[in-house]
Amino acid sequence: MSRPLAGKTALVTGGSRGIGRAIAERLAKDGATVALTYNASKHGADETVAAIEQAGGSAFALRADLTDAQSIPDLFTRLDAELSRRQGTTALNLLVNNAGNSGWGGIADATPDSWDTMFAVHARAPFFVVQSALSRLSDGGRIVNVSSAAGWRPMQAVPIYSMAKAGINNLTHALAMELGPRDITVNAVAPGWVRTDMNAAVRENADMTAAIEADTALGRFGETADITAVVAFLASEEGRWVTAQVIEASGGYKL
Repeated sequence: MSRPLAGKTALVTGGSRGIGRAIAERLAKDGATVALTYNASKHGADETVAAIEQAGGSAFALRADLTDAQSIPDLFTRLDAELSRRQGTTALNLLVNNAGNSGWGGIADATPDSWDTMFAVHARAPFFVVQSALSRLSDGGRIVNVSSAAGWRPMQAVPIYSMAKAGINNLTHALAMELGPRDITVNAVAPGWVRTDMNAAVRENADMTAAIEADTALGRFGETADITAVVAFLASEEGRWVTAQVIEASGGYKL
């Protein structure tokens, strides 16, 4: 079995569920030792680690409340300790900024607190996670930010989320310019509609599901594997010449 990431280390934020869990499992399958963060879902994190280890991979979980930027340096102190124990080094080869929270709520429902919480997780946290990662990230490493098709095709139902993801797209470009001299690539993957628990209520509505599928060139909801395939490519040596890109993986939604 090909293991293109053998000997590599990866940090996946929000890796206990949904797309983040699928990314963690895929990177571990490809040979990386994966650290994944979680906040409320310790059970989900433990399940993810167990699934990875049962499949022959290596992973561990660290709790991190990414709404609190002051806690991010401590996250990396704990990451250093665990990587040193397991690998004998604190070097990090791959960072995936995936952690997020639900973005539903239009402009009429917004409050300063809901704004702050959304931007804290989707925009501020990735910025400061990268800041802390830079001294650990190896030359030739990879950063992959999980954005959204809503980042450049905003959705009326989620204006704050759409704005935050637009910010991630901009950050991706800025980081690619800054880190290029170290041969570090920085890209974003922008999913469309993907089958996860976050949009279960949408998929339970037959009319909404039919409308979304009719508006998607490939005629279906995405699966998490559709997204992890793109992340795995960007993480691998095959993706070495791709940087500063926001790659939409939506099956052709709203073309």
